[in-house]
Amino acid sequence: MEKQNMSEDLVSFIKLQIIEGQLNPGDRIIETKLAKELGISQTPVREAIRHLSGEGIIVIVPNKGPMVRTLDRKDVFEIYSLRSVLEGLAIRLATQRASDEAIHRIKDLYDKMKAKLTDESVSTLLQDSLQIHQSIIYLSEHTRLIRSYESISFQIALVNRILGKESTKQKEVDQHLELVEALMKRDPEYAESVMKKHIYRSYTEFSELSESDHRDMERHLWFNDDFTR
Repeated sequence: MEKQNMSEDLVSFIKLQIIEGQLNPGDRIIETKLAKELGISQTPVREAIRHLSGEGIIVIVPNKGPMVRTLDRKDVFEIYSLRSVLEGLAIRLATQRASDEAIHRIKDLYDKMKAKLTDESVSTLLQDSLQIHQSIIYLSEHTRLIRSYESISFQIALVNRILGKESTKQKEVDQHLELVEALMKRDPEYAESVMKKHIYRSYTEFSELSESDHRDMERHLWFNDDFTR
């Protein structure tokens, strides 16, 4: 790591360790140990910790120090409900703004994802799924929407990691076909409803993993019958 970018590189490094499961929610981050392992001073480590704390990824616990934040039910509800709004609008705009060539590139991403079904060296398609979602976001050509999505992208990836333990390659392929087909129909209302149902389904799967008893109540807070039927 170059010195001037050291703290930024450390932020990316710690995020990667969390996404890959080398650091888990609730794990302590010992600054002296991390600095020693990387052969650097503690100053950039402290700066990286401060940055991650500002993003809500790390919490500073009295008498324990920095720890990877554990997402609670409220966190997940907020992440998914915000995703529903952002990605629903993104695909609505994409059906109207994206060129045929751009939409076919999404179809190509999906075809490559599907081709990995029989590749035994590939254990998960979550990264491919994320790429499809991100590509749809960028097709919206909505600058503020894109920035808002990017601000929560790590939290989305973290929840996806939790869900990924229960997901299968076939399931990822089946569920993302609907998004590609919705884009190709060029029907904004239909595409938005498909995306919102797609995200809501992921949320209910997380709720089941969390043994939630309040999913029905939150459906009324978040969704309406126009697109949950």
